[in-house]
Amino acid sequence: MSEHTTPDAARLLVECLIEQGCDRIFTVPGESFLQVLDGLHDQSAIDLVTCRQEGGVSFMACADGAMTGRPGVAFVTRGPGATNASIGVHVAHQDSQPMILFVGDVARPMREREGFQEVDFPAFFGPICKWAARIDSADRIPEFIARAYSVAMSGRPGPVVLALPEDMLSDTTDARPRPEVVRPAQAACPDAMQAMMALISDAASPVAVIGGAGWNAKAREHFQLFAERIGLPVATAFRRQDAISPSSPVYAGNLGYGPNPKLVERVKQADLVLAVGARLGEATTDGYELITPDHLNQQLIHVHPDPNELGRVYRTDLALCADMGEFAEAAALWDDGDVISFDAGREAHAEWEEWATAHPGQAADKWELDLAQCVTYMRDVLPADSIICNGAGNFAGWWHRYWRYAGYPTQLAPTCGAMGYGVPAAVAAAHRYPDRTVVAVAGDGDFMMNGQELATAAQYGIDLLVIVIDNGAYGTIRMHQEREFPARLSATELKNPDFAALAASYGGWSARAETTQQFKDALSRAKGTSGLRLIHCVIDVDQLAASGATVSGLRAR
Repeated sequence: MSEHTTPDAARLLVECLIEQGCDRIFTVPGESFLQVLDGLHDQSAIDLVTCRQEGGVSFMACADGAMTGRPGVAFVTRGPGATNASIGVHVAHQDSQPMILFVGDVARPMREREGFQEVDFPAFFGPICKWAARIDSADRIPEFIARAYSVAMSGRPGPVVLALPEDMLSDTTDARPRPEVVRPAQAACPDAMQAMMALISDAASPVAVIGGAGWNAKAREHFQLFAERIGLPVATAFRRQDAISPSSPVYAGNLGYGPNPKLVERVKQADLVLAVGARLGEATTDGYELITPDHLNQQLIHVHPDPNELGRVYRTDLALCADMGEFAEAAALWDDGDVISFDAGREAHAEWEEWATAHPGQAADKWELDLAQCVTYMRDVLPADSIICNGAGNFAGWWHRYWRYAGYPTQLAPTCGAMGYGVPAAVAAAHRYPDRTVVAVAGDGDFMMNGQELATAAQYGIDLLVIVIDNGAYGTIRMHQEREFPARLSATELKNPDFAALAASYGGWSARAETTQQFKDALSRAKGTSGLRLIHCVIDVDQLAASGATVSGLRAR
C-alpha cells in the first residue's frame, strides 16, 4: 500500500495558513472538510482545538483575534454548522475584530440543487462580514487566503468567510503559499494633527472617547501619555475599558450601559469630543443621545482607521484616518511649542474613583450576596492583569463598574451584546495566555447559551475560573419588563440546574455561594486550585443592576 498523502488542495490550504502565522484553529469537525483535518494531522505548527458547538467555535476565534490583532481562525461544516457559527461572525463584525471562518461546502456539481445542508454562503454571510466568498479553484487558494487576511486586518478589522467546496479540497495544484500579510501602514497626516491640536487648544471642556477598531498596546501606551500631558479627560467606549490604564490620572470611566452619571454630564457639557477608534455606536452613546449625530454646540474630531466609518453617521468637524498606534504615537510626540493644559482630567478621574469604589455597608443590610463587595474582593486577591470575559446581561455591570482592567488585553466582552460569549472567550484566552489568570463571568441565562464549552476546557486541561451569577431570570429583560409592564412577568423566569454540580460532572472544582462571605471563602479556595473551577453565586432577583436598580424600585415608580 502506498503511503498516505493529503490531497494537494487541502495541503496547500494548511500551508497557506501556516505561512500567514496561524497557530491555532477552533473547530467542530465536519465531513465537508475532512481533507483539511487530514492535512492538520501530521504537523505541529497549528494547535487544533475541538469544541462542542459552532457558536463556541466562532466566539473563540473572535476572542483570539481580539487578543492577537491577527485573524482568529475557525472551521465549521456547511448548513447548521455555518448557521450556528454566524453569531460569532456578527460579533466580530460589530466589535471590529479580525477573524476568518472557513465553511465546508457542498461539492461544485451539487450546487443550486438544494444539496445536503446547502446554503449560499456569500449571500448568507455578506451583510454581517467584510467579505464572503467561495474558493472554486485550488490554484487560487493562496490568493484567497492572503486576501482574507488582508481584508480582515485592514481599515476597520472584521470577519471574513470563505466557503470550501468539498470536491475542490481534493484537487491537484502546483500553487504555492503567498508571503505573510501585514496590516498596511497608516501614518497620521501632519496637517490633520496640526488642526487637531489647534481645536483642542481652543476648547474649554474637551473629552476623549477611546477604544475600538485597531486599538492595541501601542495605542494604549502613547494615547495615555498624550492625554496625561495635557490633562485631557479620557472615557472608554462600551466594553473597551482596557484601552487605558485605570490608574491613569486622566481616566474618567466607561460609557455604555450604567455609566457614572457625572461622566455622562461631563460628555454632554463638553464643547469638543475627540473620538479615537470608537464608532460612537448606539451603546456607547446611549442611543445616539449622549453624543448626537449632529452634536449641536459640540465639535467632533473623529480618528478611525477606516475612511468608510468617518462621516458615515456623525457630522465630523475634523476626520483623521490613521492606524490607532501610529496616531497615538504622533500625538504623544507632538510638540509645536504651544502648551495645552486642562484640570478636567484630574477632576474626572476623582469622580470615577468615587463611582467605582464599593463602600462597605451600602448593601450589606439588603443583599446576602453583595456583588459589589465580591468584585472588590476579587481585585484584592487576583492578579491585576487577570483577563475578565463576559457575555451579555446586567450581571456584567458589576465588573464594568468595580473591576479595574489594569493590563492589556484584560477585557473580552461583546460590544454587540451577544449572550454566551464569556465561557468560549475565556477558553480562548486561557489557551493564548496560559500563565495569566482568566475568569469567565456569566449570568445564569448567559451561561446556558454556551456552557457546554466547559467540556472543551476540561479536555485540554485549561486553567479557568468561571463565576455564574444565578438570579433565576433573564435579568436584563426582566428589568425592562418591570419598567414597561410592572409585575406582569412573561418569559423571563428560569429554572436552573445546579451549576456547581454541573462543573463537578466535567471533573472541575466547584462551590456554591449564597452570601458574600461564602463567595470570599470560595474564591480563596479556588485561587489555590488549578484547572477548571466554578463558583455558583445565588443572588436575589431584586438585585437587578450595578446602578442600584431593583425590581421593587421599578414597581414603586
